[in-house]
Amino acid sequence: MPAKNSIKTYIENGFYHVYNRGVEKRNIFLDQQDYCVFLSYLKIYLSPIEKSINDINKDNSADFKNKNKIISEIYTLNNFFNKIELVCYVLMPNHFHFELRQTNRKDIEIFMRSLITKYTMYFNRKYHRVGPLFQGRYKAVLIQNEEYFLHLSRYIHLNPREILNREQPLETYPWSSYQTYLNIIKINWIKKDIILNIFVKNTFHKFESYKIFIENYKEKSEEEYKTHVSLLLD
Repeated sequence: MPAKNSIKTYIENGFYHVYNRGVEKRNIFLDQQDYCVFLSYLKIYLSPIEKSINDINKDNSADFKNKNKIISEIYTLNNFFNKIELVCYVLMPNHFHFELRQTNRKDIEIFMRSLITKYTMYFNRKYHRVGPLFQGRYKAVLIQNEEYFLHLSRYIHLNPREILNREQPLETYPWSSYQTYLNIIKINWIKKDIILNIFVKNTFHKFESYKIFIENYKEKSEEEYKTHVSLLLD
C-alpha cells in the first residue's frame, strides 16, 4: 500500500502543503550557511531571471569571476517565477514546510525535484557524503478550504516554538517567513498578501492582526494540530 500522501492530487492553480524531512530523521541544516544556501536557491528559482542577475551584478562582495560563474549557472537552472507562488515557509533543523500555489499541474513536481536535487548536491559536497539526504519523496497535500489554508500558515509559523527559549519572541527566528509577515524584513518572492489580505485592508492593522492570529492561538488546540501534522510526517 502506498505511503500516506505519496499519491498526490495535482490541479492547476492549486494550493498545497509541501513538506519533507531528513533521511532517518537526520538534520538537513547543520549551520547558518546551510540555511542561507537553501534560501538562496528558493530566491533564484522564484524570482525573475533578470532580477537575480541584477542583484548579483550589484553585489560588491563578489569578484567579477565569481559573478560570471553564478550568472552562467542561473541560466542553466529551471525558473519558476509565475509558476510557483510561495505563500509561507519554515526551515527547521531536520525538516521544512512550504505553503504554496502552483500554476500548472506539474509545476510543484518539477520545482521540488529541482530544489531537493540542488540542495542535496551542495550538502553532500560540503559534508563529504553520498546518497539521499531527504526521506523519500516530498509530501504534498492539496488545501481544499480557507480554514485549513489559514491554519496551515499559523502552524508553519509556530513551528520554531519547539526550539526557541520561552523568552525568545517568535519573530526572532530567522529561518521562516514570519518576519516578512510582520513587515520586519521585505522578501518579494514571498507572496504574503495572499494571506494578509484576508485580514484587514489597513496595512498596519493587517500586520498586527496576523501577529495576534498567530501568537494568541490556544495552546491546547496548537498541540492537537501539531499532533495531526506529526502524523503526516511519519
